[in-house]
Amino acid sequence: MSRMVGTVSRGVRAPIIRDGDDIVEIVTSSVLEASADAKFDIQDRDIVAMTEAIVARAQGNYASVNDIATDIKAKFGGETVGVILPILSRNRFAICLRGIAMGAKKVVLMLSYPSDEVGNHLISLDALDEKGVDPFRDVLDLKRYRELFGYEKHRFTGVDYVEYYESLITGCGAECEIIFANDPRAVLPYTKNVLTCDIHTRARSKRLLKAAGAEIVYGLDDILTESVNGSGYNEHYGLLGSNKATEDTVKLFPRDCQPVVDAIQKKIYDATGKHVEVMVYGDGAFKDPIGKIWELADPVVSPAYTSGLEGTPNELKLKYLADNDFADLSGDALKEAIKEKIVQKDGNLVGNMASEGTTPRRLTDLIGSLCDLTSGSGDKGTPIVYIQGYFDNYTTE
Repeated sequence: MSRMVGTVSRGVRAPIIRDGDDIVEIVTSSVLEASADAKFDIQDRDIVAMTEAIVARAQGNYASVNDIATDIKAKFGGETVGVILPILSRNRFAICLRGIAMGAKKVVLMLSYPSDEVGNHLISLDALDEKGVDPFRDVLDLKRYRELFGYEKHRFTGVDYVEYYESLITGCGAECEIIFANDPRAVLPYTKNVLTCDIHTRARSKRLLKAAGAEIVYGLDDILTESVNGSGYNEHYGLLGSNKATEDTVKLFPRDCQPVVDAIQKKIYDATGKHVEVMVYGDGAFKDPIGKIWELADPVVSPAYTSGLEGTPNELKLKYLADNDFADLSGDALKEAIKEKIVQKDGNLVGNMASEGTTPRRLTDLIGSLCDLTSGSGDKGTPIVYIQGYFDNYTTE
């Protein structure tokens, strides 16, 4: 009988990781113990993935609000800072905002609307239409925003982020002025010193600001790119990808991840003789249809992965073949014709109609999203994910 199981994604439990733990040994031993416990064999081209959080925890990659404040003050001089386009998140941005406010005399907070970059809505599109507001052109101050939209709360968290962020800033002793706009340059009449907090559009925002006459421009990826008073840091992403650790500290995105994935790959090979692929993953990239949140608040899905995970899928759409090329076939004849087509497929199917709809995304983005959904973000206790059969197709027995 032909093999009936395709891709399998398993959450693997691990001990609670602490600063200084040997992440390579922990991940390897956890996978080997899971294999023995669940009675699955480790095979070539299986995938081992671990959350960025446990790598950063093992590295002790943390920073305090005081560390953030020190770096902000050094870069902006302790005066007025325009803080623009942040996401709406208690976990991702609130602690960072406290540090920013502690390093400035005044914060001009510019919030994008109707939603932030990752889909958290301040207000609905319907509300914009009803009030006749054009988010691409209209710049609103706080008074006008409240007159138009009142005190809206986030659908999932129940938080009025406008009020919440304002209270964080003033609670740190800084003056706060809030505006609402989507063009980064809208902050320049208020201040020429700008910290742009967007994630995936940050390079464009910096370029537009500098061209429009901004005097000091940094992004979150420029803050804590090196250690401040012994703090953690990330030379590539700074504060991007950070998460709340305590009320006064953030866990930063992990650094130097490539040696980690390479070492785990080697250690599993030495133990089993099998060549697995290994990656570190953060947020997946997928959109919630109700809340409209598309999740990816990290600067990348995967900061490091072994070479076998490079590239994009090269797949044929089986239903297209069944409905078009082989519409006159059925049963075993149809099965064999499709298998033969897969065996003969080109190395690059770009532009081929038979590959239409196969999601031409990077393998690491697809696999990272699968891992994020498998491990969850709560109390499952499975920060390691083991995937089998991802590279199989209809011909694999």
